[in-house]
Amino acid sequence: MTDQHLPWMRRALELAEMAAARDEVPVGAVVVLDGDIIGEGCNQPISAMDPTAHAEIVALRAAARRVRNYRLTGASLYVTMEPCTMCAGALVHARIQTLVYGAVEPKSGAVVSTAEALTNPRLNHRVEVVGGVLADEAAALLRRFFAGRRASGGRASDGR
Repeated sequence: MTDQHLPWMRRALELAEMAAARDEVPVGAVVVLDGDIIGEGCNQPISAMDPTAHAEIVALRAAARRVRNYRLTGASLYVTMEPCTMCAGALVHARIQTLVYGAVEPKSGAVVSTAEALTNPRLNHRVEVVGGVLADEAAALLRRFFAGRRASGGRASDGR
């Protein structure tokens, strides 16, 4: 891992903290192009009543609006947790150049955990993947969040 990823992942962790404060699963994401954040988001499927409102999707939508194009060629997406199948597919459609993620997600992560969605040779776009950036911090945030949820009796929906 190079230090170039750390500032962006730290911002994603700040966004994940914001999600946790709203009782959403703490995942944050930023889209970076040419050294600037062009989109960011945190998990909000519960508050938005939208099953697609994962941090990655929120950040991609904001970035696409900012550049006025659904293609985000040359951009990198930083996210605190390994993306799910939906989000991995969105990265391909957006033509994200590089995915940088923190913690693995053994139950629904689709980059290395349950599937290798970004390395399918039939896909028409390849996304470079860098995993494990600030993984300990991201995993600790998730553990604290779910420990708190278990201690308080949980919720009807896990939000992710």
